Amino acid sequence: MASSATTTDQAATTEQRASGDDVIVVRGLWKVFGPKADAVVASPELGALSGRELLARTGCTAAVRALEFSVRPGEVFVVMGLSGSGKSTLVRCLTRLIEPTAGELIFEGQDLGAADAKQLRDLRRNKFSMVFQHFGLLPHRRVIDNVAYGLEIKGVSKAQRTTRAQEVIELVGLGGNERSYPDQLSGGMQQRVGLARALAGDPDVLFFDEPFSALDPLIRRDMQNEVIRLHHEVGKTMVFITHDLSEALKLGDRILIMRDGKMVQLGAGDELVGAPADDYVRDFVRDVSRAHVLTLRWIMREPRPDDELDGPELAPDVVIQEATRAVLAAEKPVKVVENGKLLGVVGDEEILAIIADQEGQEGAVP
Repeated sequence: MASSATTTDQAATTEQRASGDDVIVVRGLWKVFGPKADAVVASPELGALSGRELLARTGCTAAVRALEFSVRPGEVFVVMGLSGSGKSTLVRCLTRLIEPTAGELIFEGQDLGAADAKQLRDLRRNKFSMVFQHFGLLPHRRVIDNVAYGLEIKGVSKAQRTTRAQEVIELVGLGGNERSYPDQLSGGMQQRVGLARALAGDPDVLFFDEPFSALDPLIRRDMQNEVIRLHHEVGKTMVFITHDLSEALKLGDRILIMRDGKMVQLGAGDELVGAPADDYVRDFVRDVSRAHVLTLRWIMREPRPDDELDGPELAPDVVIQEATRAVLAAEKPVKVVENGKLLGVVGDEEILAIIADQEGQEGAVP
């Protein structure tokens, strides 16, 4: 029965990806803590106040304010912001671990706000899983039993859940540690157990709430690479919460930047770096190496009459850093071509301008 349900879920996910329907749709989402929450949502004046002003005037805190966005099938959608920006409250609203004050939440076409307790339990058991900063492992259970715990709750037979747990243990690189207890593992390995447990139930969406914040930098980098590898292998839709810009740029297909509960900008990493929406985002991305994030699409120019257009070709989404050697080695401008169409050209001048800009940033006095 369990394998039949898994097959059905996988077929539904495949159909959804083929149709291009969004997995999650958020419209006008608010979460206000305090005695006058509904009044804050209903009043444009109150809703426009800063967090400090709102708290002083109403005793309320607006953790999430009028958010609107969607998450596409199979993407890594990153929500980023400083402490207090509302990002962790948002992910809990998306799973209704916290009840939103107002707005719509649509999950795979279903109105999540209208789901009753039983429907929510089914969704949390079968459709989405969460990975937290604190692993929440059961200390008296071995790794394989921790990984299989969600399947046990779902009533899957011991043989089936052991087989599935072993599969995901191998998938996350924990093979050989099945019989270990959590306190016998490093922090990074414990987080891998948490990741395996989240994957064991074959959810449609994985929610990560700053899962690597407590890890040492080297282990954190390894876990980021692990998420990227797993995403390529299993193709799950992922919603990833972080306060770290480098992590967001490394993992995210698209990044939502929040401040004071509101969306400041939503876009791919190169859009945030190449066209920041305001000074807040500009400050966030100030120290980012543009050459490592921006693509040729951002620096290509129209061909000039004296350009010789029989040089090498590159795609517009090639990162500038990866294209630098080829462009500087070419005797003629490199053509930027997509689907057989010439979009523009890139020469030494454009590449060297980016390099000079980066050197200027690194040499600037704060």
